[in-house]
Parts: sequence; C-alpha cells; structure tokens
Amino acid sequence: MNFEHFLSKRILSARPHKNSISAPIIKIGVLAIAIGMIVMIISVGVGFGMQKEIKNKISSFESHISIQSFNNVINENSLNPISPDEKFIDFLNKLPEIKNIERIISRFGIVRTTENFDGVFFKGIEKNYDFSKITDYITEGSVPEFSKNFSNEVLISRSLADKLNLNLDDSFEMIFSKSDKPNPSIIRLVVVGIFNSGFEELDSKFIFGDIKQIRRIVKWEDDQISSLEIQLNDQKNLDQISENIYLNSPPDFDVVTIKEKYYTVFEWIELFDKNIYAIIFIMILVASVNIISVLVVLILERTNMIGILKALGLPNISIQKFFIYTSSYLILAGIIIGNVVGLLILFIQYNFKIVSLDPKIYYVESVPVFIEFSQIISLNVIVFFLCVISIFVPSMLVSKVNPKDSIKFN
Repeated sequence: MNFEHFLSKRILSARPHKNSISAPIIKIGVLAIAIGMIVMIISVGVGFGMQKEIKNKISSFESHISIQSFNNVINENSLNPISPDEKFIDFLNKLPEIKNIERIISRFGIVRTTENFDGVFFKGIEKNYDFSKITDYITEGSVPEFSKNFSNEVLISRSLADKLNLNLDDSFEMIFSKSDKPNPSIIRLVVVGIFNSGFEELDSKFIFGDIKQIRRIVKWEDDQISSLEIQLNDQKNLDQISENIYLNSPPDFDVVTIKEKYYTVFEWIELFDKNIYAIIFIMILVASVNIISVLVVLILERTNMIGILKALGLPNISIQKFFIYTSSYLILAGIIIGNVVGLLILFIQYNFKIVSLDPKIYYVESVPVFIEFSQIISLNVIVFFLCVISIFVPSMLVSKVNPKDSIKFN
C-alpha cells in the first residue's frame, strides 16, 4: 500500500504538459479566487469604513443620547428647559457605558453681517466642554475660551464663513426672537475658530459659543438647560443604554438617540451591511464555481492515470483525497494573493486618499477605510471552508472512473 500511495502521488501530481488544458484552467481558477478576495476585502474595508466615519462625524457634533423636555420636538431649538437634579446626574455618572455628559442650551438665531445673513443654531456650551472630539475638524484658529463672565468668542463652520464672507477675528451680529417681547435680542460675536467636517448637514447647522450668552437671553436659571448630551464609549449598545436611561429618568424627560435625530442617514449607512453580504455571497459563489471547474478538468485530464491506480488496487477515497488537497492548495493560493493585493489597495487609500467623493452626497471627502483584522481573518476562514466544501461533490467523480474503460493501451 505504501508503494501504491507513493506511486499515486507521483503520477497525479505530475506537472501538466504545456499544451494541457488544465494549465490555463488552473491559472484562471486561482485568478478568479484572488479577484474575488480582493473585491470582498475592499468591500468590507470601505463599507465598514464609511459606516464608522459617518457615525463618528455625527457623534462628534451631536451626542449619542440627548435628554430633553418631553414638550420639545427633536431639534436644537429647545423652548422648554429641564432641571436635572444631582440624584439623576449621579445615576448617569455611574453607568460604565457613558464617557461624558455635557450641559447644553441651544437656540435658533439669525447670523447677520453688513452684506448677508443666515439662520443657524447657537449651541451654548460650558467652559469644560470636551472639544477633543471635533479638534481634528478645526481648520483655522482655535476653540473659544470662556471666562467667569460671558464670552463673545464662537467657533463657526467653513460653510457659514464662506456664505457670510467671515474670517478669523471678524465680528458679526446674531439675532434671537423673544416670545414675550416684540423686539429681538441682538448680541455681537467674534470668530475665533473655523471647522470643516465635510458633512454639510452638520456644518451648516451649528455655531459653538458660551452657554451664558443664551442663558441671559432666555432668562433661565443656572440649573436650567435645553438638554443633557451624553457621549458613550461605544455605540454598539446604544438602544439598550437609551432604554435604561429612559426607564430611570424623571417622567417629564425625553430620551432621544442619535439614530432618531438622523434617521435617514443611519438607514442609508445600514444598507452597506446588506451590500457587503451580497458581494461576499456572489464572490464566494463565483470562486466556488471556478474551483469546481478546475477540479473537474483535472479529473477528466487524469482519467487514464486514475484507471491505472485503481487497477493497482488504490481505493477511491485515497485518489479523491489527493484531488481535494490539490484544490485546497489552489484555493489557499488564490486567497493569499487576494489578501496581499486587497490589503495593499486599502493601505494606499488609507494613507494617500486617492479616491475622493463628493461630501454633499456621501458626507465624506474621500473613500474611508477601516480594517479590523478579526473580520479579515473570519472572511478568509469562511471563504476557504465554503470553497473546500463545494468541491466534495465533484471530487466523487473519481469513483465513476472504470479502469477497464479508462486505461488505454498503445
């Protein structure tokens, strides 16, 4: 049996003749698997990269969870204040999922210069506000500095600066309506910083300034705010955390998640998952069909050899194993080539931003890339095993070969 096993390996693994049909078929099969892996890796890297980048941009300017009055609609122009007590704040601080909590007063107003005007929300923040989440988007100047008295320094977006022709250190007026008085309130503000996230819907929405400016206009007490903005360590359990906060909040408080505020955007980026899974399914199907074709050609081309080995007494299972091992080797070769090329393409895009996008449509200026190696490893394992499983049935063709009919005598 050892001799037969040695002989079978020598005969079956013999290099195909240069005019053999199997040589180009093998190359095409390996190439098809490699191309499939390249497409799958790029799809995973870009798909999850788009999701992560857009979510990060929104959560940088908005909170993951907002707590506000039930009498307010889901926007930033909060007319009804809330006064969270220390007991509720302590409850929030004890939740391990919460990263930080910000006290906000937001009000809609008209920004006016000598030449133009525009409507935005003045986001009133406290002096200890965490600006680190938007620091990367600040292109000019710096964040506002707040003193004990109210400050007139503000951070505005590049889109607003371009619309109103504002530069650093320029001043402008902002007008706020007052429901109890016919005359509006007017304050003068100074631009100390300009940010640009590339997300037009966010950039055209906010300016950041001192919460005391808005508090004195709306005449709210020191403990009254529009909302509590909560940043989480991770968005994965957003719905469960918001539900927990809602169940433990006062009855007149409403809990709003970032998904509810930007429902259409989150619905759009969740479609990426379906697209990724569809691409993976199609590519695995194509790779499986190609490797099956390679296996069938190999078996048909070596029918005469298989007949000889069967005549020598070698069982079907031993010959079948050889073809499975050979096909597995070809699958592995295609996967390795696909990984190298696919990861290289993602690396180039990540560092050099070669492929750009229109931020007005896609909310990002270039194709973002996010690589999580656990996902890449899982993808490789799934592709390999599914392709190997797909060749078991065609490998049974070996048992159909009849030595009497297949052996040819010259």
